[in-house]
Amino acid sequence: MEIDKTILDKVNVWLTPVFDAETQDAIKHMQANAPKDLEDSFYRNLEFGTGGMRGVMGPGTNRINKYTLGKATQGLSNYLKEQFPGEELKVAIAYDCRNNSDTLAKVVADVLSANGIKVYLFEELRPTPELSFAVKHLGCQGGIVLTASHNPPEYNGYKVYWQDGGQLVPPHDKALINVIEALEYEAVNFNSNPELIEYIGAELDKAFIQSSLVNATFNTAPEAKEALKIVYTPLHGTSVKLIPDLLENAGYSNMQIVAEQAVPNGNFPTVKSPNPEEPEALSMAIELANQTDADIVVGTDPDADRLGVAVRNGNGVMTLLNGNQTMILMTEFLLQEWQKQGKINGKQFIGSTIVSTPMMHELAEAYGIECKVGLTGFKWIAKMIVDFPEQEFIGGGEESFGYMVGDAVRDKDAVTSTLLLCEIAAQAKANASSLFQELLKLYVKYGFYKEYLISLTKKGKEGAEEIKQMMYNFRENPLKEINGQRVIMLEDYEAGTAKNILTGEVEQLNFPKGDVLIYYLEDGSKICARPSGTEPKIKFYFSVNEPLDDVKNFKEVETRLDQKIKNIVEEMGLN
Repeated sequence: MEIDKTILDKVNVWLTPVFDAETQDAIKHMQANAPKDLEDSFYRNLEFGTGGMRGVMGPGTNRINKYTLGKATQGLSNYLKEQFPGEELKVAIAYDCRNNSDTLAKVVADVLSANGIKVYLFEELRPTPELSFAVKHLGCQGGIVLTASHNPPEYNGYKVYWQDGGQLVPPHDKALINVIEALEYEAVNFNSNPELIEYIGAELDKAFIQSSLVNATFNTAPEAKEALKIVYTPLHGTSVKLIPDLLENAGYSNMQIVAEQAVPNGNFPTVKSPNPEEPEALSMAIELANQTDADIVVGTDPDADRLGVAVRNGNGVMTLLNGNQTMILMTEFLLQEWQKQGKINGKQFIGSTIVSTPMMHELAEAYGIECKVGLTGFKWIAKMIVDFPEQEFIGGGEESFGYMVGDAVRDKDAVTSTLLLCEIAAQAKANASSLFQELLKLYVKYGFYKEYLISLTKKGKEGAEEIKQMMYNFRENPLKEINGQRVIMLEDYEAGTAKNILTGEVEQLNFPKGDVLIYYLEDGSKICARPSGTEPKIKFYFSVNEPLDDVKNFKEVETRLDQKIKNIVEEMGLN
């Protein structure tokens, strides 16, 4: 195959002495034997998406390796010096269980120290939320975590955090990208200064666990905690470093860990994907729960920022909850507790995203507070806390199985959220209820909102072009009617507009630009399309709703909502 000259120019740069012999040999091998792989390795530069920089490991500009991470870290070093002139610069670094995460983390630490920046490097793998916590706890100006979250084993990634403990947001994200892109690879200083690298671990663990206990325990009786039967799996990831100790400290001793998945392993040998959003990922945990008659199953992804939950339904069968459902359960519980304590006065808010359930707005209205909504990605919820210091943040989440309890951590936090869910489940069980029954009560109280997600994987350069074309078609030829319901509003976050399809009136959206389209139908249904910022996917989010007058009518209404989603999916040609 013939490779574009601009790609070959990039390849030739990587065949210079700036790059080590091992890297050059791997590139030459691709030139001779795998030109398609060579093209995919160099056709673009990795960028920061909604969750940072993430990609397949290997040589090339479109790969995660010591040079792409070294260049990003050199750019970050330069940018920190520019933003904090005259200050002693400090950066915390954590990494997860993925292959090469430890060595890549050391490379990153070397570059920072070579630039005169103090580094706090975790001595072993740790959850991403602990990194966010450490940035604030240690008074750092920034933080970095090496992780590819729940992506397949061949991936790794690099997420940058700012001094508030949240991921980079405007203007820093674009500004940093510009600094990085202006750098040449020979500008990267890999000459480590060991005196500036301090290894951390146990003391931070204690501080993080104490913070979680403060934020996620709510006067649950000791006997209720003991009665709750928990099955937990870290899915070969980092949460095993904290969750068992946290639950034990909180008084939850009736817990079993899925032994086959308890040891960190970047190859994730027992699952097709270490993603708690995928039902298969929790199958071993559910099997153990059925053997032990457990009440709740909790599984976390490799870097412990997302959690999947299964509970027993009305027939006693273990049922997976989706991210919207766990978010609603946790938010309602927090709001109730804040209200009991007399802490709600209208100056509080909860956080959500544009693709998550509209039910969050119903909760906020019921308690007389605000529900702030941001683009997809937890960095936008963290930004809300910074932007509105006059308001108190209670909790917030997004549909992709992430939740944040309070503001001690400024990112998705499956560790603290696990404890919060156990508190809710224990109290429910003590009151002859269950998490599932509590969810049904919320549907009666607020309306039954049912969500569904379709992710279409489109790999490589051709896949990226196909996704771009799909979004173009939806923009240029917007749907006027779906499933017999008129489209009444189309929000285009790239154009920054909200168009009333019935009147033609156009309003400006007060949001940062993002490649997202949302259709609103006259029956209250909502359909969103967006390319993933971290994976080669295009995602479609569906939300439909109906009133639920009584818990006993749950299945009947759910069947109608499921059929409505099925009809929409078929009509859009996504099945």
